[in-house]
Amino acid sequence: MATFIIQGRFSAQAIRGLVAKPEDRSRAVAKLIAACGGKLKDYYMTTGENDFLIIAEAPDGEDAVVASMAAAASGTVSKLTTSRAWPARDFKKMAQRAKGVLGAYKAPG
Repeated sequence: MATFIIQGRFSAQAIRGLVAKPEDRSRAVAKLIAACGGKLKDYYMTTGENDFLIIAEAPDGEDAVVASMAAAASGTVSKLTTSRAWPARDFKKMAQRAKGVLGAYKAPG
């Protein structure tokens, strides 16, 4: 399975709900990701630009986008960013492949 990092913000509606009834949202997130064919690896609350960070595995990018779209449709999350992540060893292999095809691309100008 592929690894995805999803970051986002809670809406004002979500913050009101969390203050009124504090809860750990990781179970709800895990249930959504499982319904899309994936698995929640980690769920963090964050400070700064985003309110949460999710690390999940899913069969492909489409599954991760479906989960993000369903969460956004609830109206309680916004500014979702979904990124594919690769282990360093896999990225090294990609860099080696890129080195092998450097001559195939002609720069503009």
